[in-house]
Amino acid sequence: MLSDVTTPQDLDDRFRAALTALGAPAQRRDLGEPLPGDASLTGAQALALFDAQLTSRLLDLAGRWLRSFGEGYYTIGSAGHEGNAAVAAALRPTDPALLHYRSGAFYCLRAAQAAGGFPAGAPVPTGEASAARIPDPRTPAAGEVDADPDRPDGSPESGELAGDPAPAPAALPLDGPAAPDGAGASDGSGASDGAAASDGAGALDGGGASDGTAATDGAGAPTSPAAPTSPAAPTSPAAPAGPAAPQAGDGAGAASLPSGAGVAVDTVGAATVGVPDLPLPDPDDAYAEAARDVLRGMVASAAEPIAGGRHKVFGRADLAVIPTTSTIASHLPRAVGLGLALERLRRGGRRADGDSGAAPWPPDAIVVCSFGDASVNHATATAAFNTAGWYDHTGLRIPVLFVCEDNGLGISVRSPRGWVAETLRARPGIRYFAADGTDVAEAYRVAAEAAAWVRRHRRPAVLHLATVRLMGHAGADAETAYRSPAEIAADVARDPLLATARRLVEAGYATGEELLARYDERGWQVRRLAEEVLDEPKLASPVDVVAELAPRRPVRISRAVADAAARAAGPDSGARAEAFGGRLPELAGPLTLAQSINAALADGMLDHPGMAVFGEDVAAKGGVYGVTKGLRDRFGAARVFDTLLDETSILGLALGAGVAGMLPVPEIQYLAYLHNAEDQLRGEAATMRFFSRGAFRNPAVVRVAGLAYQEGFGGHFHNDNSVAVLRDVPGLVIAVPARPDDAAPMLRTCLAAAAVDGAVSVFLEPIALYHTRDLYTEGDGEWLAEYAEPGAWAARHVPIGRARVYGVGSAEDLTIITFGNGVRMSLRAAAALADEGVGSRVVDLRWLAPLPVADIIREASATGRVLVVDETRRSGGVGEGVIAALVDAGYVGTARRVAGLDSFVPLGPAARQVLVSEEAITEGARTLLAR
Repeated sequence: MLSDVTTPQDLDDRFRAALTALGAPAQRRDLGEPLPGDASLTGAQALALFDAQLTSRLLDLAGRWLRSFGEGYYTIGSAGHEGNAAVAAALRPTDPALLHYRSGAFYCLRAAQAAGGFPAGAPVPTGEASAARIPDPRTPAAGEVDADPDRPDGSPESGELAGDPAPAPAALPLDGPAAPDGAGASDGSGASDGAAASDGAGALDGGGASDGTAATDGAGAPTSPAAPTSPAAPTSPAAPAGPAAPQAGDGAGAASLPSGAGVAVDTVGAATVGVPDLPLPDPDDAYAEAARDVLRGMVASAAEPIAGGRHKVFGRADLAVIPTTSTIASHLPRAVGLGLALERLRRGGRRADGDSGAAPWPPDAIVVCSFGDASVNHATATAAFNTAGWYDHTGLRIPVLFVCEDNGLGISVRSPRGWVAETLRARPGIRYFAADGTDVAEAYRVAAEAAAWVRRHRRPAVLHLATVRLMGHAGADAETAYRSPAEIAADVARDPLLATARRLVEAGYATGEELLARYDERGWQVRRLAEEVLDEPKLASPVDVVAELAPRRPVRISRAVADAAARAAGPDSGARAEAFGGRLPELAGPLTLAQSINAALADGMLDHPGMAVFGEDVAAKGGVYGVTKGLRDRFGAARVFDTLLDETSILGLALGAGVAGMLPVPEIQYLAYLHNAEDQLRGEAATMRFFSRGAFRNPAVVRVAGLAYQEGFGGHFHNDNSVAVLRDVPGLVIAVPARPDDAAPMLRTCLAAAAVDGAVSVFLEPIALYHTRDLYTEGDGEWLAEYAEPGAWAARHVPIGRARVYGVGSAEDLTIITFGNGVRMSLRAAAALADEGVGSRVVDLRWLAPLPVADIIREASATGRVLVVDETRRSGGVGEGVIAALVDAGYVGTARRVAGLDSFVPLGPAARQVLVSEEAITEGARTLLAR
């Protein structure tokens, strides 16, 4: 067993003792009957929820047991949060879920749902009138007024005090289009979706009519949905009674027997009703399978179904559970993007592969995203709520159910009483629901209402679920250092697992002994599984670890580019000519860098039906520098659109769209603005394949205008040269096109890599070169280039990680390695050196990650003298990586760097004091040649 593991609250011992004390109900009730007092659940469903909850609890104990002898690596548990099983039950197993790390019960219940192991029951109530607000989890003192946020002044309704359920908030007034026909808040009758209001129990039993008429038994007598027992034996939630024993010849009595009940007749002819004992769990059921998944994650087994031992996450593709790595709110922007993408696909949008109506999830799916109360304060959470509300206000629908599981603590820091509820209620455009997560019936009822509301209206909502936290934050957390014994005891008294067990016994579905036997049987099962997974192999080589990091299949990418060229020149040539208004870019003469990117984006939109271009000012304005000009007119506002001003949300929209099968091309207006949101690339985008073994991916090409040297427009926000944070992200592709004739093929490569491999690329565009026309002298036009016609795309394909080399003069004396603005400056410097008899080869890296190491070594070895021209900073700049590559390869020649200073870029002419100049390049070359 796992009971040898001690916890600060001795949860196992306490739970076992409490189950024993529950004893037996006065009368037994069949599992098929609705739960007394709350007909939204049957006994069988409540028992299934209990199974998910106790499996999750035993997994928490198993994690600590494994850790006690050094074989477990994860002890953040779900104890106290097991009410989220009810949230899973209220959703569909095809609703994509992004779960935080206390979601053990949710995961177990979803596994049972997907396997058909969650019993069907009475209709779920969907009326909004019962979506009552409940007070904040930390209940105010007696008599303290709970302000009503739905009133303009925040004042309470007359007589409404904290602790009393308040009416549901009215539907939020929005400026967007009206909700679909029939949508909207209920009229107060409790009816929704055209159905008649149910009685106080909130649902009809299995024999209830859905049209509002009374259900009748076989004899025509009406039955009560809340109490399907004989009138002779009324029940109450506290002491449920079974049906009256049938009398001889009483057909009505026989008809009212619980389903599954048996009748025993003794020797004198007296009949009694019996309900079968509670069966023990199946050792190979879906809960066991889910437990094995979680245990494999705890021991870093390579057989773990989602991350393969790379991380302990909740995720499985066939369960529509998308792994999240941090869950300190960083996954919320992705959830918003996923909701927006699902709705777009539902309305006829297309995936990157061109399929319509072929989204990974059903058309009416909704997104569920869970997080803790402390995460409400995180900037990414604020961004996600704001974006969801902003789009809802504009009329765009985002079907996302946010679930805030509020235990009142962020490790040791308390959430101020009332803060979380007040914060969530105040979010414009987001419907607020609340429930007690320790009461599984209430949690299920309200979660079902919230999910139904989101599914029907296709609008965002938040479910505020009050929970407790048991066993601390993790195994090493000593709660006694920051919580009083009374606080800890109060949480233990609200143990949701015990609350469900008590409900089952009081309702007459089970005895305490039966539930204890069930708990013990599952405990042995989890113990056996834990011992089995200990012997499974771990990741044992670097190749195993990085196998799914960022697969590179250059042959397939090259083929994809060639196929796109064939379509553009063949069957799609007419549509292409129409899209360009008859003025094909290859016939327009030499183009600038900006014009070439614009044409390549248009060609990408034509070839990838699921591609969307979005960001600040990209649609109506066409971008600050005109790079996206005309794209909205050609492809429509659904595919080219402006976003709100928030980089975190822009990237979050891209990540969600990518998971949904689209090919997003978001724009970050300036490189300096990316730093506000870079964790969406580092912690979310780049990790998806790695932590899902390729089961999920979020392809994206993130266009960023950046680097320095803008004339007349200074300051480091518009001349940022910091790329070190990007180069540090494993698997991220960083492209820096300098020339127009490189920009288009490099963009095509990035789009193809996204479609083929799910790659995430940052396409860093040098602002100062956008509209540059000349290279050596004014008017020479040598920085312009022709746009290749489709027949030449395959021949001019630029693979990821391949450099471009320019020979100047003899090209035998010096190798200059550079990128971006450095290419133009280095070519000009090389021309000046050629006048002095020095032959140079200028290497344009083109790709900062992965670096073109083979090209670097080859070109460096050709001359034995290397000058690295790095327009980023000396510390942490690209030049450090180039020099390191040379050293690692055993390069024996001489090398020198010319780099920007470790400084932000100042305003005006002062910028020249910290940036690389042509003069510095020339002097550096002369110094190197003099050695």
